[in-house]
Amino acid sequence: MAADPYTLSQFVQDLRRIAGQTAAPGDIIARLRPLVQRLALSKAWLQPRHFECDPEQGFGVHLLHEESDHTLAVFAIGWLPGRGAPPHNHGTWAVVAGVDGPEKNVFWKRLDDGSQPGYAKLRKDGQRSFGPGEVVAFLPDDIHSVTNETDQVTVSLHVYGKHLNYTGRSQFDPETNTESPFIIKEQL
Repeated sequence: MAADPYTLSQFVQDLRRIAGQTAAPGDIIARLRPLVQRLALSKAWLQPRHFECDPEQGFGVHLLHEESDHTLAVFAIGWLPGRGAPPHNHGTWAVVAGVDGPEKNVFWKRLDDGSQPGYAKLRKDGQRSFGPGEVVAFLPDDIHSVTNETDQVTVSLHVYGKHLNYTGRSQFDPETNTESPFIIKEQL
């Protein structure tokens, strides 16, 4: 007999419990990783609309859960073929798991001290492709970029300490050494 699927509501209960027990990003990430993986693999929450993307943005952001104070945000993000997100940070902890199809992450290291507004010098610091059930996690200042190198929409599950549009996060252009605000548009 197959086990019951791990549901979004069960995950949110676990997320609230963990976040209520510790505020340390590293501890939260360590405790959430297996649960995010479990939810990503269960796919009980996955709907056809989670594959819908904004053609201008290159990806579709689908809010699955958010507390009233904008904390503990959970998203399904669909990535258009050949598209992705530029180098960016999150301004909060993040745990991401592949759900449907692979995505390539490039990790970046910031070389300047961040004291000059609008300026950021980055260099590539590794890369990793991950697929369904594989998990990657980020601390608030970690920088990465995402690309869907397939010919189909891919979907990943994203869990953040705070909704991304409320963290003051940045996107970066390593060719022009610039930093600017990174605001996402959610799918309706």
